[in-house]
Amino acid sequence: MLDPELRDELLARMDRDQRLRLSLPVGEPLSADLLDEWERVDTGNTAFLKRVIAERGWPGRDLVGEKAAQAAWLLAQHADRDREFQRRCLDALRDAVARGQATPQQLAYLVDRVRVGQDLPQVYGTQYRDTPDGGFGPHPIEDPEHLDERRAAAGLEPHAEYDRLMRRHDQG
Repeated sequence: MLDPELRDELLARMDRDQRLRLSLPVGEPLSADLLDEWERVDTGNTAFLKRVIAERGWPGRDLVGEKAAQAAWLLAQHADRDREFQRRCLDALRDAVARGQATPQQLAYLVDRVRVGQDLPQVYGTQYRDTPDGGFGPHPIEDPEHLDERRAAAGLEPHAEYDRLMRRHDQG
């Protein structure tokens, strides 16, 4: 049964998250105020999602609708300050995907985010970073020869397409 109050709160939190991230200056250092705000938003969203999952389980499509289910995934994706919780979200999201309550694409992104947080190679090539040589590119990828097969199985575009998009985005 749809929970409109939870749906609206998830959407509001996603909106704030995205407004903040989209306001970040490209290629410039972040101010202390912006860093503080970023930490407040992510910490608050993580605490909120923890409560939701503890009380209701993963907020999937049936509970909050498609867009708010996407918002729940985004909050988990950005819970980098609590890696243990992020790993628990991965288990909950796997179950939600199996029940048709979340997408395989969301799972692929969170798998990679958790692996990168553990200093392991990513599986789907979704996570990018500034490289030590001053460039921009993906975190290390496990078994790159079969990357596009894994991406296709998760419903993701070929990595070359995604790479072009990520590099264009990095340039502002």
